[in-house]
Amino acid sequence: MVDYPDQGGRAARLERSALFVPGSRWPMIEKAARSAADAVIIDLEDAVVPADKELGRANVARAFKELDFGPRLRAYRINSLDTPYAYRDLIEVVEAAGDRVDMVMVPKVSSPEDVLFVDRLLSQIELGRGQARQIGIEAQIETARGFLYAREIAAASPRLETLIYGPGDYAAALRAPLTNIGERDEHDAIYPGHRWHAVMHTIVAAARANGLRCLDGPFAGIKAPQELDHASRVARSIGFDGKQVIHPSQIETVNQVFSPPAAEVAWAEAVLRAYAQAVAQGRGAVSLDGKMIDAVNIRLAHVIVEQHRRIQQRGQ
Repeated sequence: MVDYPDQGGRAARLERSALFVPGSRWPMIEKAARSAADAVIIDLEDAVVPADKELGRANVARAFKELDFGPRLRAYRINSLDTPYAYRDLIEVVEAAGDRVDMVMVPKVSSPEDVLFVDRLLSQIELGRGQARQIGIEAQIETARGFLYAREIAAASPRLETLIYGPGDYAAALRAPLTNIGERDEHDAIYPGHRWHAVMHTIVAAARANGLRCLDGPFAGIKAPQELDHASRVARSIGFDGKQVIHPSQIETVNQVFSPPAAEVAWAEAVLRAYAQAVAQGRGAVSLDGKMIDAVNIRLAHVIVEQHRRIQQRGQ
């Protein structure tokens, strides 16, 4: 089997920026639904205190039923499967508004069994509702075990669309010092290389091997746009499709970084034209500007052109 950077289908949906919003804060949910983000993630986990979990679930269901999210992907994050909240997060929201939910995000996924549990429960709820449209799953890789089993997790379910890096919880799981989530600090300056390269590269490779999207985790510095730009460009250079954001002010930077620049789009279009011309003329060898074009160039060109097309359709 050949690994392609983008294998199409539901997992190819545009998700450069995924905006987190607390499930207990209705006015913020309303604003997020009108934002420039490609996806809105209503959070029931870290952003909602235990006393507000029920309110958060009610707000998620209400938001998906009442608000117009436009072209944005509609997702919500449940609580970890080792808490007493997760199964109610799934049942109460999906039973009430399952036909309006695009994806369920599962935090701290540590084994393929975690994905399968959510898959089976979603299947039961969908059957009970008579719902033919399947809800997708996004899995956060943010534990040591999750890192070690990323390959198996990525292949766990046909519902799975995305692997997501969770930098804060991952650092805590490794007992590695971390000043602020997603930001460089004195520990990064000491380490001879990128401290989180292994887990980030693993997530990208596992996602690509299974035709999934992959997202980088959030950046805590709301008032550090240059650092956000740097972190986003590092993630894109590794192969991530996008990045989670925690504030609307971060969306523009992230969308821009994870959109192919004009020069890259022009190159991709030229590659595909040269390839089409060579095929029409019955030539096996393809060249452009004095350089040979191989199968890898052609696959990458297809990915870039398709991503550009989706962005044009999105209107941003």
